[in-house]
Amino acid sequence: MLRASDKTCVYNAANCNANFKYVERVMKFIRWFLGRVILLLNFVFSPRGVKRSQEEQSKVNEQAKTHTLYQFEACPFCVKVRRSMKRQSVQFELRDAKNNEQHRAELEAGGGRVKVPCLRIEKDGKTEWMYESSDIVSYLENQFA
Repeated sequence: MLRASDKTCVYNAANCNANFKYVERVMKFIRWFLGRVILLLNFVFSPRGVKRSQEEQSKVNEQAKTHTLYQFEACPFCVKVRRSMKRQSVQFELRDAKNNEQHRAELEAGGGRVKVPCLRIEKDGKTEWMYESSDIVSYLENQFA
């Protein structure tokens, strides 16, 4: 038999769930909006790349073929890594782990988790997965500067 207090609890739980879904939708919109602002600012204030001789740039391009960046387009940490790539005039294959299930599965299987940015480095038959944006930027500066 339900008491009046039991009905109140059920009503409040449903109301709480509705409020949570509303807050979740608002937060999703805020993240989407801020992501677009970050992309706009990145476009407007895009860094300049390093100038190299054609021969040096060819060597860098060849070395970059063994690197793959798993990323989300509007993730601020991924933008940080892409800006560093541009400053170093290096192009890696970019894989969208948010919108492409195959790339997401590769990231989880190879790196052990779905976290971006993640730089996959293939060297001497071994694969290394580097996750932190600051570590990736330091690596880029050391390898390609």
